[in-house]
Amino acid sequence: MTSSLDEILSFNESFVKFKQYEPYITSKFPDKKIVILTCMDARLVELLPKAMNMRNGDVKIVKSAGAQVSHPFGAIMRSLLVAVYELQADEIYVIGHHDCGMSAIDPEKMIEHMIERGVNEDIINIVKYSGVDLIDWLHGFGDVSTSVLKSVEIIRKHPLMPKSTPVHGLVMDPSTGKLDLLTDGNAFLSSQNTEE
Repeated sequence: MTSSLDEILSFNESFVKFKQYEPYITSKFPDKKIVILTCMDARLVELLPKAMNMRNGDVKIVKSAGAQVSHPFGAIMRSLLVAVYELQADEIYVIGHHDCGMSAIDPEKMIEHMIERGVNEDIINIVKYSGVDLIDWLHGFGDVSTSVLKSVEIIRKHPLMPKSTPVHGLVMDPSTGKLDLLTDGNAFLSSQNTEE
């Protein structure tokens, strides 16, 4: 198996030596006070920030497969809470995208791929028998909009999230960068305030 490690380290040595990092110097606090939860899809690495007019230092970006919050007390939710409480983020954007790989995940096939790549079937059976439903855990989603709205709801209802935090839900076209708004966190907060 070939690795890109040597190439990366060689480039990095030159990058540091010639101070190519200088245009990117910023603080750990997001200038625009935003945290984005988005997908780890390679098409979004540069496209998403450019499509939102974000530069280095403007936002915190948390990535997961499918831009999902799969557990209210998992690492993704913890990262969002850290961004809000410790890193001065005031707004949360959950941004999924069309043509997401998570929408087509077949858990049975993924388990087959694990075995092909050397994970012992006995280990998989132990995980299953220990109470982990691997099929459910590895399952993707059918509709990206529904998935984004589910993550937004988990964040909004989280007992540790400040109720005044706007949580927006959007879906991006990974070809053009076009954003479609599913739910406006500010409008949601306003509607909650009028109901009280």
